[in-house]
Amino acid sequence: MNVSGSDQAPSAFKQSRTKLWIRTLILVIFGTLFALALYPDIVTEVFPWLWAVAIFLPCLAIGFWMRRLVPMQVHMSSQHITLSFDRIYFTLIVLLVLVKAIAGRVSGLQVWADTAMCVILGLMIGRLSGICLRVRGLKVQHNFSVSPEKKTGRD
Repeated sequence: MNVSGSDQAPSAFKQSRTKLWIRTLILVIFGTLFALALYPDIVTEVFPWLWAVAIFLPCLAIGFWMRRLVPMQVHMSSQHITLSFDRIYFTLIVLLVLVKAIAGRVSGLQVWADTAMCVILGLMIGRLSGICLRVRGLKVQHNFSVSPEKKTGRD
């Protein structure tokens, strides 16, 4: 984590709130698609739900730990936190999506595709939760407060 000495506020797209909403939207999209793909396999017991939970929970913890890898910068003058691109996480998710796509097309490898989906969901949910808590902790640590105007949405 770096502290910026710049007096200029970061662009809205780089601020933590915007990036967290984007990541949440991506998680909702992936979560919906993967849940719809996993459901038939869990119902028909091709991929038992206990396996899904046994894979998901450790990946949730790993994703939560991965929050530490996200580069963040604190902007004291504008009271913002910016998040930078995390290449390790991006590469990992892309590889897992490729594994899921390939395994889902090959007969007999559906269990591997379901496993990849559980891993992706665990990592994404855990990491997003961890980032939210980390941003909140940085805001508290640096005494960033929300003005009454921002709380109510009125000027």
